[in-house]
This record gives sequence, structure tokens and C-alpha cells, in this order.
Amino acid sequence: MNGRADFQEPNAEVPRPIPYIGADYIPTEEERRVFAECNDESFWFRSVPLAATSMLITQGLISKGILSSHPKYGSIPKLIFACIMGYFAGKLSYVKTCQEKFKNLENSPLGEALRSGQARQSSPPGHYSRKSKYDSNVSGQSSFVTSPAADNMEREMLPRYEPIPFSASMNESAPSGITDHIAQESVESYGDS
Repeated sequence: MNGRADFQEPNAEVPRPIPYIGADYIPTEEERRVFAECNDESFWFRSVPLAATSMLITQGLISKGILSSHPKYGSIPKLIFACIMGYFAGKLSYVKTCQEKFKNLENSPLGEALRSGQARQSSPPGHYSRKSKYDSNVSGQSSFVTSPAADNMEREMLPRYEPIPFSASMNESAPSGITDHIAQESVESYGDS
């Protein structure tokens, strides 16, 4: 003990432990079904439309002369790049929807881990909890939730860095030891000879 008494109210809700979901986790049959459903829906409803739209916009920009085409390969490299970016943007845009599907599963360790990970607020203020001004999440919770043990270990092992104030020792207004008087004397001595 560290000399501090841990106090817990009698009616306080005790958080349930989060099930371990590691690289060796084997998903249940229902989770596999949701994985396949998420993969299929994200491809057809997000990736294909975004890839096609980005390719059309890119081709339009090339046709108008805003983007230049490659001298040898034409517009193909830019169109392939736009297609790949649209594909990944579509996949990434479906992540929240897919997480909600897993949270709605009743007897799923993965769904339970996602539910309890969202419900906990274990991170200290300012630690992975900065909210973007563009974030539409009303609850104000971070998408990065870590375990209390990891937070404590991080606080103990990582050094504390303090901001370094701006130093004016090497700017133009700092004294350098050269004065106009010395510089003018050397110019005058060369002019006299």
C-alpha cells in the first residue's frame, strides 16, 4: 500500500473486467458473420462509391487542366491513386458503424470489450482525451481508452517534459561583441592606405 486508503461508496457500480482480446483471439460464429457483413457492406456501400467518385473528380480535374497528366502514362497513375485512396477512405468511414454492430451482439466477448471500453473513463484529464473541434461525439469520451495499469505504468516510466521557453541568446538583437565603432575603424584603416 502507498499509505492511501481506497474509498468506495457502498452503492457504487463496480466496473466489470474487460475480456482479453489479443492476437490469438478466435471469434465466435456470430462475430465472424458480423465481420463478413461489415466487410461486404463497407466495400459496396462506402469503398466502391468513394473510389468511383474520387476517380471521376480526378479525371475531371485532369480534363480541365487543373491536374496534369503523365507524359508517358497519361491519367492512369493519378486515377489509380484516387481509386486506392477512395477505397481506404470508404473502409475507414465504416469503422464506427461496424463497432456499433459488434456492441449490439449479446454473447460476444468482442462486443463486451467494445462496450466496456466505451463505458470506462480511466484516462486522466488531458491524456488521450483532447477533443477535436470537428469531433461530433457528444459524450466527450476519447476513442483511445487504456487500462488503469497501463496508465500508471506510463506515468511512472515516461519522463516528464516541461516546455522550454524561447531563448533570445542567439537572435539578431543579442550582443555579439562587435560594435559599429570597431567595424568602422577597420574600414577607415583600409581606406587610408
